[in-house]
Amino acid sequence: MVEDLLPIEVCSRRSEVTDCASCDVRALAVCAAMAPSELHELDAIVRHVAHGAKSTFIHQDEEARAVFSVTKGVVRLYKTLSDGRRQVIGFAMPGDFLGLALHNRYGFSADAVGDVTLCRFDRIEFDRLITDKPHFLRRLHEFATHELVIAQEQMMLIGRRSAEERLAAFLVAMRGRWARITTPSVTIQLPMQRIDIADYLGLTIETVSRTLTKLARDKVILIVPDAVRVLDEGRLAALVRG
Repeated sequence: MVEDLLPIEVCSRRSEVTDCASCDVRALAVCAAMAPSELHELDAIVRHVAHGAKSTFIHQDEEARAVFSVTKGVVRLYKTLSDGRRQVIGFAMPGDFLGLALHNRYGFSADAVGDVTLCRFDRIEFDRLITDKPHFLRRLHEFATHELVIAQEQMMLIGRRSAEERLAAFLVAMRGRWARITTPSVTIQLPMQRIDIADYLGLTIETVSRTLTKLARDKVILIVPDAVRVLDEGRLAALVRG
């Protein structure tokens, strides 16, 4: 039921997250465009919300009443096709912005891979704010352009590459994204399920599992709980180049 999927508000603006200036991922997020003197305007319209694993907070085709900035955790983005099948179209991570919609309807669904926290902005209040802040609007355009680039890269990823090349490219991309959020590491966190990776790469779960096992057997990676560790960066990079 819809009631079961409603977000749990975990903090007010005076508790865990005191204000936008203290946000750990502000430099990566859309709100980086706001000057310190303007952050109180974001504070005035934001709600800090949390969702447990597998809960859905954006529903495809529903009215887009809010936009979101991910502050912790990983979000699975997917579309439901006309025949009922699911297509994973991406994974949102801290700093990513969600909810910009054409025709005021969400074009995809979003749910929490594990526990996530988000900044939630009412769409009307958010639109009013960006109307008064051209520099904020430019930042949103940058995010939208970045999303288009990612979509094009995914089309190339699943177009003419082998399963091994697709998976290698995915691992390298995820490693780069985590490096922006934390620090560079040989360990690539993969909190999503293998079926999610398979859907995203246009493969079967059996192929993903078999390919991971092969990369591990060839000592390119080491499989660890909810992650892989890169053992041979040169060979992994060579697979990405094809």
